[in-house]
Amino acid sequence: MLRSRWIAGPAAGHPGPLLAALTDFRMNRALDLPGIARRGLSLSRLWPALPGAVGMWLWADVVDRRVGSLSVWIGQDDLQQFVRLRAHVKIMREYRHRGTLRSRTWQIGALDRAALWRALTTVSA
Repeated sequence: MLRSRWIAGPAAGHPGPLLAALTDFRMNRALDLPGIARRGLSLSRLWPALPGAVGMWLWADVVDRRVGSLSVWIGQDDLQQFVRLRAHVKIMREYRHRGTLRSRTWQIGALDRAALWRALTTVSA
């Protein structure tokens, strides 16, 4: 599994409790990967200015045609503001019919990036 560098958000120093959010998009066709990756990277450029954003990784499992993100937020309201962003909505509308999206959120007491990554690899297995 490939992952981006950790991208810190403006709330990177928030002590917790925090909300972790995992998205997992399984593409129907591997040919969609370049476009999805480009869109995800462009959206990640907004990250350092998103209210309530603590940090995130983008990830890809090319063999299984899966891509996603693992992000950390101060709370549910901050995550929902991101989900409603025009740029995010546009990407979701463009690609939602090209695969299957799963997502989940859970509370964490404090930011522990190693534990978060283990959670991703456990859920993804």
